[in-house]
Amino acid sequence: MSGVRVLAAGAMTSIQDLGRHGWRHLGVPASGVLDPEAMQIANRLVGNAVDAPVLETFDGGLHLRVEGGPIRLALAGSITAERRGAGGTAPVAPWRSHLLAEGDELRLLACTGARRCAIVAIAGIHVADHLGSASTYVRAGLGGLCGRNLEVGDLVPASAADRRQGERRLARPPEDGNDPIRIVAGPQDDHFTAAALARLTTEAYRVGIEADRMGLRLAGPALEHRDAASREIVSDATVPGSIQVPGNGQPIVLLADGQTAGGYPKIATVISADLAAIGTLRPGSTVRFAWVDVASAQAIVRVRAHQLRTLLDEIVGCGDEIAPEAVELQGANLAGDAVNALDPRTWSA
Repeated sequence: MSGVRVLAAGAMTSIQDLGRHGWRHLGVPASGVLDPEAMQIANRLVGNAVDAPVLETFDGGLHLRVEGGPIRLALAGSITAERRGAGGTAPVAPWRSHLLAEGDELRLLACTGARRCAIVAIAGIHVADHLGSASTYVRAGLGGLCGRNLEVGDLVPASAADRRQGERRLARPPEDGNDPIRIVAGPQDDHFTAAALARLTTEAYRVGIEADRMGLRLAGPALEHRDAASREIVSDATVPGSIQVPGNGQPIVLLADGQTAGGYPKIATVISADLAAIGTLRPGSTVRFAWVDVASAQAIVRVRAHQLRTLLDEIVGCGDEIAPEAVELQGANLAGDAVNALDPRTWSA
């Protein structure tokens, strides 16, 4: 069987797609990648459907070996990586596809900047669905490879790559921004003082160490509830982006694996277009929020969808670029004891 063997699993590496929808009323969150746009770009780079499963990993450490034939893959995110093969070690750039030969190894070294999430798309990946999705939801054991994070020794199966297919790259790689995270009020904004509502968008917050796919705990100025009775509510529905505020006044932002209901009042909700921007931040990062209304949030989503379609349309062949395999060949003495006929110092006795 061809695919990639896990030599080191890295941090919270899992199989994800666009999520498991239609089960939230039964307490099953959608899960799915924290950065859907990066996932779709990476899949397009290797020729997959944009909603094909990918590997999502955090902060480097993932180490893979190709088995059973060549594999084409692409990285998305602010990640440094290297490949190790018969020709030595070479860097692997994100936002373009790469053909790795059987036996080659890929090592993700580190995410750079404020973002801690990286995507690995593999051409021809095939893993089982649970409830219509391959996305891993560890708490319920749902998703590809038995619904858990990847472990050493796992083989992620994929079809052997067609060597005749050229490599592709994204013409204009996206850049990480530091714009405020946009939020809409509520649904329980009336449980908070006017000062708390103002403070949420005038003060900075910091991502705490309790940050995973379920949510982020933020640290900063406390958000005061209107009174003691306002600190809790009868449990009601939550969504990814809900900002819950428990009695200590420190906000919690729910993400893809967040619970489907909760009893803390929700002061605001992160708009869907900005979920990836906050959900992939590393602990210690600074977060600032900005209020928008629902109509503006909907307009922003439409603009972002158009921008994504434009990026996908701008994926191009690598053309006359020298492929990494060619670079390795140029550095090898394939003819054996080659000499320079014009340089006597290279002549053998």
